[in-house]
Amino acid sequence: MTAMVKAEGVHKSFGAAHILKGIDLEVAPREVFCLIGPSGSGKSTFLRCINHLEKINAGRLYVDGDLVGYRQKGDRLHELKDSEVALKRRDIGMVFQRFNLFPHMTAVENVMEAPIQVKGEAKAVARARAERLLDRVGLSDKAGNYPSQLSGGQQQRVAIARALAMEPKLMLFDEPTSALDPELVGDVLDVMRGLAEDGMTMIVVTHEMGFAREVGDALVFMDDGVVVESGHPRDVLTSPQHDRTKSFLSKVL
Repeated sequence: MTAMVKAEGVHKSFGAAHILKGIDLEVAPREVFCLIGPSGSGKSTFLRCINHLEKINAGRLYVDGDLVGYRQKGDRLHELKDSEVALKRRDIGMVFQRFNLFPHMTAVENVMEAPIQVKGEAKAVARARAERLLDRVGLSDKAGNYPSQLSGGQQQRVAIARALAMEPKLMLFDEPTSALDPELVGDVLDVMRGLAEDGMTMIVVTHEMGFAREVGDALVFMDDGVVVESGHPRDVLTSPQHDRTKSFLSKVL
């Protein structure tokens, strides 16, 4: 079976700052793969590299068997054109800490926008799917509301519906609950649990250790740009093998 995501010796630098220092990992189809670690460890940068929002400096990164951002001919890598990258990116949904909704559009219009603009979908088809997705995230009664009329948790659920509207084969979540008030976190995590049950492949950067333990199939602890420890979430969280992992978990559990 082809891995949905495969990283081989992935490096990323911003100027003199070496952020990713040789990341090797694999994410299987239908797997919920959780990334934990302190701020600045490279987790979010790695997610952005998967979506080619950042270009890697060395190594190989594959999504569903295809190189991200490049085509290989012989031993040489050739960078894809922006239009080719955009075409591949359609298969990857991404949900950020901040919801980034269009403030001048209603919830349903936010969810409809990408399929209409990117895929040239008919408005009626896009609206029907958007309404289905808003119902799926528990917001069918908020379809006509603008982002300013929604709570943070509701906005984040609209953002998830918007990412799903492109019918991606992979969903990336970059600390999707970190900007939310504590009482709003549960609704967002419930939506993510539902996606996991439906078999969506997900990579989740999170501080929600309970979610990682309950829903995750695999967990990686990153620190200072490297994978320190990986395994089943329950194993890593209950009996970490590395001192650095133990130190981190003692502060967050």
